[in-house]
Order: sequence, then C-alpha cells, then structure tokens
Amino acid sequence: MWTLISIGVLAAYGYSVVATILPGAFPAVYQMVTEAGTYFEAAVVIVALVFVGQVLALRARERTGDAIRALLGLALKTARRILPDGTEYDAPLANIVAGDQLRVRPGDALPMDGVSVAGASTVDESLMTGEAMPVEKGVGDPVTGGTINNNGSLVMKAGCVGAATVLAQIVAMVLHAKRSRAPIQGVADKIAAVFVPVVLAVAVAAFAASMIWGLGPALAYAITAAVSVLIIFCALGFATPISITTAAGRGAQAGVLIKDAEALERMVGVDMLIVDKTGTLTMGKPALTDVVLLAGMDEATILTLAAALEKGSEHPLAEAIVARAKAKGIESGDTVGFEAITGKGVQGTVGSRKVALGNAAMIRDLGLATTTAETQADSLRATGKTAMFVVVDGVLAGTIAAADPVRDSTAAAIKELHVQGLRIIMATGDNERIVQAVSGALGIDEVRVGVLPDDKRALIETLRKEGRKVAMAGDNVNDAPAFAAADVGIAMGTEADVALESAGLTLLGGDLMGIVQARKLAHATVRNTSQNLFFAFAYHAIGIPVAAGVLSPFTGTLLSQMIAAAAMSLLSVSVITNAVRLRRVEL
Repeated sequence: MWTLISIGVLAAYGYSVVATILPGAFPAVYQMVTEAGTYFEAAVVIVALVFVGQVLALRARERTGDAIRALLGLALKTARRILPDGTEYDAPLANIVAGDQLRVRPGDALPMDGVSVAGASTVDESLMTGEAMPVEKGVGDPVTGGTINNNGSLVMKAGCVGAATVLAQIVAMVLHAKRSRAPIQGVADKIAAVFVPVVLAVAVAAFAASMIWGLGPALAYAITAAVSVLIIFCALGFATPISITTAAGRGAQAGVLIKDAEALERMVGVDMLIVDKTGTLTMGKPALTDVVLLAGMDEATILTLAAALEKGSEHPLAEAIVARAKAKGIESGDTVGFEAITGKGVQGTVGSRKVALGNAAMIRDLGLATTTAETQADSLRATGKTAMFVVVDGVLAGTIAAADPVRDSTAAAIKELHVQGLRIIMATGDNERIVQAVSGALGIDEVRVGVLPDDKRALIETLRKEGRKVAMAGDNVNDAPAFAAADVGIAMGTEADVALESAGLTLLGGDLMGIVQARKLAHATVRNTSQNLFFAFAYHAIGIPVAAGVLSPFTGTLLSQMIAAAAMSLLSVSVITNAVRLRRVEL
C-alpha cells in the first residue's frame, strides 16, 4: 500500500511542480492534450485521508508500554525494615533480601511476597485475585506484594524478591504476550500486497504502449497515462481508515472505547469469552442481602445498632451495612468504646446497649451458643454470601448476610452472547462456593475457580492453540496478562491503568451488555469496510483502464487531470458518506 501511495504522490507532485514552475518545458501540443492541469489537489487528498487513519493507529501503538509502566507503578520503592535490635527504618526495595522482617502499617501496600510472622489484619487482594472481600491474615499466612493492608499492623518476612514476586511475573507475562503476537494485516493491505506489482506493471505497460502506439506526441501521452494509473489507485488507502475512525466515534457514544482497529476486527471472529467474576459479572462491591432475626429483635433495630457500630469502619462489609441503613432512612447513633478484634469482628456501646458484630469465633469468645445461628449462616453461605452475627446486650439477636450482587444486565447479556454463538467461561480467583452460586444463576457454560493470573493466560493460550478465537473480559490488574494473551482484551469500565492499557476495548458501562454492543459494532464496521473496498475497487476497475489510455484510440484524448481529480473526489464522497452511516448503527 505504501509503495503505491509513495510512487503515486511523488509522481503527481513532481509533475505538478514542474508544470507550475516551468510550463514552457512542455510542448504546446502536450499542454493542449492534458489541459495544462496539475495533480496538486489529488496528492493533498491522498496524503490527508491516509494519514488520518495512520495517526490514530500510531497514537494507540505508542501507548503499548503504558501497561508495563502502570504495573511497575504498583510496586513500592521502599519497605520498613526491622533490624534484630528492634529498630526500624525505610530501606530501598532493592536492598531487601529474603528473610528480612518488614513492618506493614494500616493502609500501606505490601512491599513484596512473603509470610506474616506477627500481627493480624485483613488484606485487600482484589488487584491480584479479583476477590472483592478482604482476606484475613495472621501468623503463618502468605502475603503478596502489591496488595493493600487494611486496618491492622503486620510484620512479614520477605520471601520472593525482585523478579520472583507475583507482580514482577505479571509484568513479564504481559511483555511476553505482547511481543509474541504477530501483527494482523488489514484487509486493504492484504489486497494491496497482490495489486502493487499488478498496478506498477499496468503503469509501465501504459507508458510503453503510449510510446509505441500513442496518438500525437508519444512522450506526452506516455507520461500522462503512467502517472494517472499510479494516482488513481492510491484512493484504496483511505477506504479502511475512514470506516474505523467513524466506528470509533460511534463506539464512544455507546461507551465502547476502541484502542486499536485490530481488536475491533478480531472481535467479529471471537467464539469463546472468558470472564472474571468480581466487577465483571458482579458489581465488585458487597451489598447487604439478608437480615435473619433472632431473639424477637426487629430488622430496623438491628440495622440501627449495626450501622452505628460500623459507620467508622472502612471494611467493605461495614460499608454495605451503613448503605443499607441509609437506604431505609435509618439514622444511626454514635458508638462509644469501639474496638476492632482482628480476624473476628467489632464491638462497642451504642446508646445504652452493648453491641458486637462478627464471625462465629467472636461469638464463641462471648460464651454464646451458635448452633441455630450457624445452621442459618451455612444456608446463606451455600448461596455465596458472607454471614455475620449480631449480639445485643449479651444475646444473639440476628444474622446479617452480604454478597457481591450480580449486575442487573448480566443475565440478559449472557443470553444474547449465547445466541451469537459464544461459549462463556468464568475464570476467577474467588472461592468455589461463591462462584458456583453465581454461575448457576447465570447459565455460565464452564467455571474455573482459584485461578491465578498465570493460569488465565495459560488457559487462553491453550484455547487459541485449539483454534478458538478468545476474548477476555475483566476489570483488574490480575487480568492484564490474560488481556495481552487473548485475541481481544476487554476492560470492564475499570480504573486500573494496567487493565485499560492491556485491553483492546474498554467498556465504560462496566457490564457484559457492552460486549454485545461491541460485537454489533464490529460486525457493522467490517461490513462497512468491505463496502468501501468494493466502491474503491469498482472505481479502480473502471478508472485504471481509462487512465492507461484504452479509450484514446477511439476518442483521441487521454484522461485529463481535472477529470481524474473529480473522479477522486467522487470516490472520496462515496466512501465517506458510506462510512458516516456507522454513526446511526443500533447498538
């Protein structure tokens, strides 16, 4: 394609410059034959329309390394090292070696992989596993660099350092996947690869034929015929970019952001969709689902006391309780003597009542029997919910359950994707009980639980070797290697920069219905591009023979520059008008 564009534009521009500066260099009869016109406008139109598409593509490509930079930004630069004598100081991460003891304060990111050796806390591992609920960590539990310590203080022993950490391995996987993928040529480039030598041969043949059999001044006819053939074929270069540009604008209106045209083209052939659970199928944030009453307590009273106890906490379950109380118009009071018992729950005094909220271990510490409550809690857990017990004035008053709710549009989107012929696999780091509850309700074809970033990437590579065209939809850092390995990576309205940069498409709405819209847009864009290519080749099928001079024996003239420019403009208008129809595609 670039061979034709370069030769055609240079020939047109070079001829036009000479014709403008030295018009006397051409015999009078040559000027009469060609109407003394130039090809300036044709050269400008070709360059402008082709480079519009090229600039858009280059802007996407130059950000290829942003995914790696975003991943590296998650790693801390220093860690709080504890010396054998008990003193502490901030040391550069490069100086930390396996076996060093490090303090992780509340709210800090864990500096590297290792094992907790003192303290207790909950850790937000959603960046790595996709699990929405914080994970309790105590002595002996493994911890992962890049995850966030919530409300307790931990002392960890450094294990894997440098390139051996999980975060470093994710960086390496993204790099490997991006480098190993062979670039996919566009339809126009594939066609042009065949037609380049054909058109060059036609131009040479037209020049030779005009020199031998041309009417009037042979050289004049030969130059005009050869240049016209080269110029008239260059219009093929903007048939594809104009459709892609318009499709990108239509996608943005619907919340489907297209990072590169290849992702949109590949989306048409996708037959396998792998989805994460948290933040993709679900909201990614716990919500209160059940309040089971015991001891004659009413729901409003339990919510009032629980919300008052939890409103100062940053725990996701606490936020779910407070949100439910606000939704019901319940005003919560203040808590006195608030105490967080790491790994168990919280307690304090609300008004004149002593309130405790926590797990079974906390209830047993209070000396209460939990047999009946545990039975109810087990039935809630069987549906993928997290259960907590509420104790008021030493009496077990009720059970509160929370879960990460499925998005309202998820079921309809999965049904539509099945109609389109896609097989759907849920691959997530969540526990099996929660995953099975969600997949059973949604009709997911296959489930993979306890999946780590490397497992997702390996699954995708296996499916692609089997000949499947795979799309991966997720919303977090742990999905980045899978995005890079898949035919199409789809970021679900995520705020994680690495996920956005590794994905070919981003859905601002954050739900699966956006994938349905992206598929419709992809099919419409490919159809539109094919139509534009048809227009271009029909134009060339007629224009090239005329430009080569096949009619000159009958008319005694060649195709003039003005007529060629008008034909070029007509094709441009046809292609652009057809591409604009993408703005009205129903998604």
